[in-house]
Amino acid sequence: MLRRAATTEPGRLRILGAVLALLVVAFGAVTAYEVADRAAYADDVAGRSQPLSADAADIYRSLADADATAASGFLAGPQESEQVRKRYADDIATASRLLVKAAASTDAGGDSAREIAVLNEHLPRYTGLIERARAANRQGLPLGGAYLRYANLTMSRQLLPAAERLYAEETERLHRDDDEARAWPVLSLALGLLALAVLVGVQRRTYLRTNRVFNRGLLAASASCLVALLWLLAGHGLARAGLNDAREHGQKSLQVLNEARISSLKARANENLAVVARGAVLTEDGKNDKYEADYGAGVDALDGALDTAEGLADDAEGRGPLAEAAARTGEWRERHAKARELDDAGDFTRAMEKIIGSKGSTGESFDQVDAALGRALAHEQAEFTRAAEGGRDALTGLPLGAAVLGVFAAGCAVTGVNRRLSEYR
Repeated sequence: MLRRAATTEPGRLRILGAVLALLVVAFGAVTAYEVADRAAYADDVAGRSQPLSADAADIYRSLADADATAASGFLAGPQESEQVRKRYADDIATASRLLVKAAASTDAGGDSAREIAVLNEHLPRYTGLIERARAANRQGLPLGGAYLRYANLTMSRQLLPAAERLYAEETERLHRDDDEARAWPVLSLALGLLALAVLVGVQRRTYLRTNRVFNRGLLAASASCLVALLWLLAGHGLARAGLNDAREHGQKSLQVLNEARISSLKARANENLAVVARGAVLTEDGKNDKYEADYGAGVDALDGALDTAEGLADDAEGRGPLAEAAARTGEWRERHAKARELDDAGDFTRAMEKIIGSKGSTGESFDQVDAALGRALAHEQAEFTRAAEGGRDALTGLPLGAAVLGVFAAGCAVTGVNRRLSEYR
């Protein structure tokens, strides 16, 4: 039947009309689907993946800070201050709340869900051990130190590794969503170019056969396809630019800053435990205090992360907190060295004041470093959110617009072909 229809000009025109209509409708439909898919991923980047990654980092921070605070309270003596107890309680409450939020936003069978289950299993055990350590400490029993070290082992071997894996998994999901959102809609672009080429070819064919320069229907269909194609290129190009900016000037900085904060928290916890253990826990070679060695490694990692973050910062508002954090880290090192000298000389009371005192202590330096990193994270978070939302918004209306333009172009193409067919009646 098609072969017989193709032997006459009206038959060929009908075939061309059908092909054009199908091609431009396919272009509109595929464009709507691909752009909607990328818009969904861009929305996930701005509204789900990155917030979940940030929450995972906050879970780690809250747990590590709770551990460091518990150790500081233990060092303060039998009666820890209300401020220390409140800080510990707030950290545990924050971690618990964010775990509930993360569990509601992750797939039940995924890796993140398994890490959340580990955290939910071991967090009550940890808090129970801390309460036992506090109770023994209030009674002046040396068993309190053992409970505290066991609690720290639970934190360092179970809770913090699970929180770190959760952060890594959510960060990896953020990268996957970002890659999907930025991927070019190749099929849509190919169909758009093909549809435009076929429309131009049909109009050229019409001109050669009739010497008529314009066919209004085919010209309108071509214009519609061209508008859709240019809109697709511009919209996706702007979306990619926004997401690229979010990755380069927000996402990378946030990741490095979170690593810096994790390193500072590890260093603070090990610093406190070095005083609690008083050399009872050694490195694998048996030559050095394990907690003191881990403190040094943590501060070195903090310095390295701050250097990297400063290289990524692109404005004075972002570099300011980093410069302060670096200065306070240097001050922390000096105060720690002084505290170790006092402890080694047998002046335990003054050494404790240098570790947990309110003024001139390593605890004060740690809090200042943490606060500076918090300001840097807030700035980079705002930068990321603004760029990511700008990229996402660039795709607004494009799926519907492409579908409408595709249907309109198909109608115009059919009208243009029918105009030619009417000449044979």
